[in-house]
Amino acid sequence: MTKFLQKLGPGLLFAGAAIGVSHLVQSTKAGANFGFGLLWALLLINLIKYPFFQFGPRYAAATGESLLEGYNKLGKGVLKAYALLTVATMFTIQTAVTIVTAGIASTLFGSEISMEIWSVIILSVCFFLLLVGKYSLLDKMMKVIIIILSLSTLFAVAAAFINSTNEHDWTQIVPSTDIELIFLIAFMGWMPAPLDVSIWHSLWAIQKKKQEHNFNSKTASLDFNIGYLGTIVLGIGFLMLGGLVMHGSGKSFSANGGEFSLQLIEMYTKNLGEWSYIIIGVAALTTMFSTTLTTLDASPRAMNKTLELILDKPLNNGYTVWLIVLIIGTISIFFFFLSEMGSLIKIATILSFLTAPFYALMNYILICSKHTPQSFRPSKIMHFLSISGILFLIGFNIWYLSIL
Repeated sequence: MTKFLQKLGPGLLFAGAAIGVSHLVQSTKAGANFGFGLLWALLLINLIKYPFFQFGPRYAAATGESLLEGYNKLGKGVLKAYALLTVATMFTIQTAVTIVTAGIASTLFGSEISMEIWSVIILSVCFFLLLVGKYSLLDKMMKVIIIILSLSTLFAVAAAFINSTNEHDWTQIVPSTDIELIFLIAFMGWMPAPLDVSIWHSLWAIQKKKQEHNFNSKTASLDFNIGYLGTIVLGIGFLMLGGLVMHGSGKSFSANGGEFSLQLIEMYTKNLGEWSYIIIGVAALTTMFSTTLTTLDASPRAMNKTLELILDKPLNNGYTVWLIVLIIGTISIFFFFLSEMGSLIKIATILSFLTAPFYALMNYILICSKHTPQSFRPSKIMHFLSISGILFLIGFNIWYLSIL
């Protein structure tokens, strides 16, 4: 079992990046607001995004290169478009995940320290860990965190079903009002994660290959599927928890980070018992901390690689410079622009959904191109899923923009 876990890595990092805001916040809110009614949306968006996420580790295993190097082969214009989209979204995304982490920390350790200061502390700790531990630390931490969160969530869902006295309504709901439709877009935007995480995954796969020479295409595929399946199962779990505990209770989740975090932890303890408060609190904190850590690592890593490819030369300390820039930008948003969790998450998730067609199309073109060995190109089923997914994402974007 230990040897098996050692082989895994990028797929669990993907899960760690995904199982954060999209699960702890968006899925529980979906359950609280609609019961089990948006289960169809959760399953559909996971199916639609599956090929495009899978193309990241597949291309890395096939070529020994990240998706960014593949984009470079498609043309500098593709890389420049990626750089612009990343700069436009990475600060908001980092701020959104950090504020949820800060809210949970504030709930566990007391609100004497402001959310802004908690954010600075969390980002500072992440900065130190990334400079000292780098990829190997991320790899080891994620395995422990995912196991703890998975077990506690499954136990909480089972307990909620047992304790529930109401009949469970499995009727699926299609949102109709503008507010409901905006929530649906935000929910699907980060479920299970933004599509640019496929690029991060390819970078992590290359790093894993350097450390684990037995990390071949078969292992990479298994690693990805385990991580992806885990995000789906936990997404369903969080949605059900929100539906079983909050839906129909007359209560709703707060847009304030601290209040939301308290509601989230109480949702678990209501089903598992007060004894579980600290355990669940620590599990939630480590989960969001891992998301903050992985996103803080991935965006600077990707931007540094992108600039190196555009300029055709290595950049000394480029990763560290981008790390500092991202931290300063995130803190600036907190202190000077926007510090409300609900608004930040809505902006970040909608931006991710609007940019999804670009990543879907580029990943599909690359994996089907001459730059990918024939044996690694998609099967007929994957071709069908990919084309259907691209049309869906483009169509949904046009429809959403038309109702704004």
